[in-house]
Amino acid sequence: MNGICAIVLAAGESKRMNTPKLLLPIAGKTMIEMVIGNVLQAEIDFTLVVLGSFAKEISETIGHLPVTTCFNENYREGMLSSVKCGFENLPGKFDAILVFQGDQPFIDPDVTGKVITAYRDSGKGLVIPVYKGKRGHPLLIGFKYRTWINRIPDNEGLRWLAATFPGDVLEVDTSSGGILKDFDTIEDYLNETNKYL
Repeated sequence: MNGICAIVLAAGESKRMNTPKLLLPIAGKTMIEMVIGNVLQAEIDFTLVVLGSFAKEISETIGHLPVTTCFNENYREGMLSSVKCGFENLPGKFDAILVFQGDQPFIDPDVTGKVITAYRDSGKGLVIPVYKGKRGHPLLIGFKYRTWINRIPDNEGLRWLAATFPGDVLEVDTSSGGILKDFDTIEDYLNETNKYL
């Protein structure tokens, strides 16, 4: 299997939100539906959603979408555990994998397309969108790094890959602040949502 795969991380406990944030409404959809909808509008051949906390509720919410799900039994250990779970559950070999966070509903499909194009044109194995000098998501990871995912230290994140292989990193400038915006508190949700709609 070739092409581009997306892993959507949707296993978090929403501790600071005190409610399942991926099920909060945005523009007539839930946050997770909006995230997946943006992914599906890009040049993605397969989408895997990693579930954990609130798995039943989220699974029911996205059941109508053309995605595959897996369950991260270690979701309480944090985001890196979900990244590892996603890579372990890929159904085959892909050219590259894009990692999306489930609480970033304002990543424009055009940004994802720009990252994919940059990967294909450059031959770089780690492609990262940037807004005003800050790195955001989705991070594109060449399939050759699949075996390295499980080597990332537990106290690190995907940034470890970029730090370990700086010569294989390409930053892609974008004009979209949505690549940085996630939602950790109800105040974030209430104050920021309208800015991006």
